[in-house]
Amino acid sequence: MSDGKPASLDLGVIGNGTIGALVDARGRIVWCCLPAFDGDPAFCALLSPRTVDAGWFDVALEGERRSNQRYVDNSAVLVTRLDADDGSAIEITDFAPRYKQYGRVFHPMAIVRTLRPLAGTPRVTLRLRPLTGYGARAPDRTSGSNHVRFVLEDGTVLRATTDAPLPMLRDELPFLLDREVHVLLGPDETLTESPAAHARAALEATLGYWREWVRYLSIPAEWQDAVIRAAITLKLCQYEGTGAIVAAMTTSIPEAPHTVRNWDYRYCWLRDAAFVVRALNRLGATRSMEEYLRYLYNLAAGADGDLGPVYGIHFERELFEREAEHLAGYRSMGPVRIGNDAWQQQQNDVYGSVVLAAVQLFFDRRLESPGDAAAFARLEAAGEAAWRLHDRPDAGLWEFRGRAHVHTYSAVMSWAACDRLSRIALHLGAGERAAFWSDRARRVRELILARAVHPRHGYFVDAFDSERLDASLLLLADLRFVEADDPRYIATVDAIGRELRQGDYLYRYVTADDFGMPETSFTICSFWYVEALAAIGRAEEARALFEQLLARRNPLGLLSEDVHPDTGELWGNFPQTYSLVGLINAAWRLSRSWESLL
Repeated sequence: MSDGKPASLDLGVIGNGTIGALVDARGRIVWCCLPAFDGDPAFCALLSPRTVDAGWFDVALEGERRSNQRYVDNSAVLVTRLDADDGSAIEITDFAPRYKQYGRVFHPMAIVRTLRPLAGTPRVTLRLRPLTGYGARAPDRTSGSNHVRFVLEDGTVLRATTDAPLPMLRDELPFLLDREVHVLLGPDETLTESPAAHARAALEATLGYWREWVRYLSIPAEWQDAVIRAAITLKLCQYEGTGAIVAAMTTSIPEAPHTVRNWDYRYCWLRDAAFVVRALNRLGATRSMEEYLRYLYNLAAGADGDLGPVYGIHFERELFEREAEHLAGYRSMGPVRIGNDAWQQQQNDVYGSVVLAAVQLFFDRRLESPGDAAAFARLEAAGEAAWRLHDRPDAGLWEFRGRAHVHTYSAVMSWAACDRLSRIALHLGAGERAAFWSDRARRVRELILARAVHPRHGYFVDAFDSERLDASLLLLADLRFVEADDPRYIATVDAIGRELRQGDYLYRYVTADDFGMPETSFTICSFWYVEALAAIGRAEEARALFEQLLARRNPLGLLSEDVHPDTGELWGNFPQTYSLVGLINAAWRLSRSWESLL
């Protein structure tokens, strides 16, 4: 297939905290935004350019008949093997350099691609075809003795340096791969060593970085490989420049076939990021929390006390939606959106998310700069907003665009902000402030219990005085709003299992929203249900369901946002941080102890 379009979300991700790239099962780079996560996708074949057969970088093996992929253990280095009909075979190794250098983490806008012959006499063709302007045109191109330069629309220059004869790359001439060949994609900078030496040194250093990072993770005894892959991928979604955490690396992969539910997720939702931080904290990767809190403090400094639900990775507040007319969309299912109008919504849970993301800062004695009175004062501003908004209508965490209610989850997150501030104040010895926030938490909790419990059925409902259910109610025990053995929580879990579950999957809700009835399961909701089942004592049922959900991961262990209950196919933006957070948390909840396995 020559158009570079993947048949499914069987994609691998490579990255380094500056960029992220998606590589399909045949080793083609089909998505990569430059110079950062939110930039123009120079590689955009994932979203079907309309007029140009480009937007990808592949290695075409003559007579190719099969491929397989793997990650190098405990790393973000991806290896693709291609086999041909005549018995010849090659291996492609892809990674984005990330390693410690001069007391800092080196994370350039760069991808290193190495081709190695494995068997026979393989003939290959290098086809490097970036686009610019969201698929509008091929970029201007110049070349030197060993490199090709592509000038992208915003002035970014992508330089490809190679130790293959340049015409093979520049003119796409087939050649016999009889030795290792390297292609270095990166900034317009002259290489001061051979491509081979640079690639090998960068590979060794990058493998060393990731193996050290993984070595210090605190992981559950069971499902270790799944948790490690999820953790690495979450780390790849944090932008090193500011500490922002993107919800996913892609835009406009639809939530279901032929739907207009196509959104741009290359931004930082404060709610999603808080979930990521808490999951990585659970694994002991606390540096992500510290980097993210710096991002939050920078946002708060210019927000005048009011925070939006989503921001750009460079602190942008306004993310106006528009359509990329030159991209037909994933499997030609457009529209392709740039920007996300959710930034204009009122989502009142955001302040609780900010506080929850920071709580461990005050209690973890491993941190070099633990939370102090000044940090607490900054958090109190979020607490004040949470208190002010705890009984006000909002769009909710599901971002309804056409209606507003006092959503139970948002109110509970306001309670959580007040409750955790009370606990932090007590820890800091600020008894008066502890009592102040404890009283507010009590008052919010009493209101929720009066307005958000179904009067006949005794379970929690999605909004004050409602009769509907939504999956966020499964989090009430994890948030410690109620105990897991509270009859109201047990009734909620049971009701959600009856109403929102279809087979092995859970919907967010089953009522029509602004775009009709949901067609796919929201993956993190299924993991929330697994945790809830375990919490109320149905552990074996939870384990069986968890194993079924793990089977829905793609061949490299990654997840998107949604799963189609009828086909088991992955849909939605990719890789989805929410889904991987759910995997990590459920594994922790269910895993047997290390001692029981030894």
